[in-house]
Amino acid sequence: MKIAIVKLSALGDIVHAMAALQFIKAALPLAQIDWIVEERFAGVLADNPHLDNVLGVNLKALKTDKWRIFAEINKVRGYAEQGYDLVIDAQGLIKSALVARLLSANCVGFDQDSIREKWAALFYNRHVTYPYDANTIDRNVAVLTQPLGLNVTPAQIQAKQPFLYFQPPQTPLDEYFPTGQPNIILVIGSTWLSRNYPLEKFLQVIFGLEANFLICWGNEKEHWMAQWLAERSLARVLPQLSLNDLKAALARADLVIGNDTGPTHMAWGLNRPSITLFGPTPISRVYQTDINKVLKSPSHVNPFKLDKNDFSIAEIDPRAAIALSNELFGKTYQQA
Repeated sequence: MKIAIVKLSALGDIVHAMAALQFIKAALPLAQIDWIVEERFAGVLADNPHLDNVLGVNLKALKTDKWRIFAEINKVRGYAEQGYDLVIDAQGLIKSALVARLLSANCVGFDQDSIREKWAALFYNRHVTYPYDANTIDRNVAVLTQPLGLNVTPAQIQAKQPFLYFQPPQTPLDEYFPTGQPNIILVIGSTWLSRNYPLEKFLQVIFGLEANFLICWGNEKEHWMAQWLAERSLARVLPQLSLNDLKAALARADLVIGNDTGPTHMAWGLNRPSITLFGPTPISRVYQTDINKVLKSPSHVNPFKLDKNDFSIAEIDPRAAIALSNELFGKTYQQA
């Protein structure tokens, strides 16, 4: 059986959907499983033994070069020559539904009441019903496994094996991860300004824990933010990392503290301890476990209409993050 998964973006969403792969492969060990993804995110899927092929597209480039659409269509049609028995669109957007339909007429996705872009459901010949406001990971696992006749329970997801894989990093990381104290990676950026915990409060967390703090970043704005923190503390700024090297770094962390964004969710995928800070987005995006916790601001979030002007994440007390960090370490570190 040949299966194609369409989940184009973004980084955290791809990680949440990847949780399904180990269960699909366990049930269908001989199946060929390919994944179609935006090229810039392909690295998070790389080296996964449950995937046969990671196939890239560059639909983001269409925003600046509309004529590129013909090249991208031809690329997807080339992928379709694999002769997929089933294509599953786990994204639920019109663009992902179009990609799924180009790959095969036998494609499955959420029904119109379960996705944001309802017109996308018209492109599928079968549908999965799952509440749009349900847990994001449960939704992703359901849309990828139910069409295959599988029933993966929350208990199984809780007991998952780590599912992010990587090669030895090209960036020398040993010097950033000393022994003898906890190594904490901070994830300070996100796609929305209102999802970012204030730098001044990250600074209080740094001062409140005896640990080696490392700051990861993905663009120039985040690099500036990381340097701002480093100039005022003993925290160190990591070099710009490829997705492979980011996975390798997160796998070495004793704790990841960050906003509701991709690298923080990658800690969950690696079974590393994490604290995710939520403001304008719902905590139903993640799974909480013995080692993966959340702190949510007091604002009410409507999953059907997120408010980008909700800056309530600033109301999360740094002392709560410090206390939760100590709890996750399993012992108390002296607070500054």
